[in-house]
Amino acid sequence: MNYLHFNPVKHGFVKHVTDWPHSTFHRYAHEGVYDKSWGGNGIELFDDEFGE
Repeated sequence: MNYLHFNPVKHGFVKHVTDWPHSTFHRYAHEGVYDKSWGGNGIELFDDEFGE
């Protein structure tokens, strides 16, 4: 799930995970599965953690 939620950031569509309106991340954050700040300030926090 981390890979899926971070993909829009990785590919430059948005700067933050929370900026992608079509993501299930919002539902999971609301349910407490993810902290709302998950994904940080962008791709520099994750480097190459999410490969192709």
